[in-house]
Amino acid sequence: MVAVVTAFSRVAEPESKCIARALRRRDSEFIGRMVSRYHYRLLRYLVYWTSRREQAEDLVQETWLRVLEHAGQYNGRLRFEPWLFSIARNLAIDHLRKQQTATARLGMCREDEADVDLPAPDFESPFFAAARSEDAKRIAAALGALEPIYREALLLRFQEELSLAEIAQVARAPISTVSSRIHRGLAMLQASLGGGADAA
Repeated sequence: MVAVVTAFSRVAEPESKCIARALRRRDSEFIGRMVSRYHYRLLRYLVYWTSRREQAEDLVQETWLRVLEHAGQYNGRLRFEPWLFSIARNLAIDHLRKQQTATARLGMCREDEADVDLPAPDFESPFFAAARSEDAKRIAAALGALEPIYREALLLRFQEELSLAEIAQVARAPISTVSSRIHRGLAMLQASLGGGADAA
């Protein structure tokens, strides 16, 4: 009976706890599945930071190396995605700060580099599906015109589908600030695309 209860508790264990345990054990098979599962999302996010597919690919690899280096810091109490994106974000910012044009490019993709070739995801959010439609250049240009803090908030919320609390964790900002950035970013994006005044 005890064995059955123990087995059931493991099945019912939150995924975040399973991930934390696998990272601590350096479970190569499990980690390999995680790398495959998050590769596209990380690559897409980092392309928006660097504007360069090659640099983004390198940063994806660095992100996983950093995940393994700091595996013990993830305890599984919160979802894995915000922790993962925080690591990727910090690496991207460090990378851009080393470049001469970091000040101008800090943020994500520029208008003239918005058509970076990304692999097709298994499932696209409506936000990203729209960005790959015939209006892709208009949307990319409008996003590119936003200040980085607003662009990042919109991408994390509607593309990566993180909660406000998770975005706050990634961006290291209060939830109220994140909410304000999203609402203001939507208003500016809608105005740029010729939409109405109501962005909520």
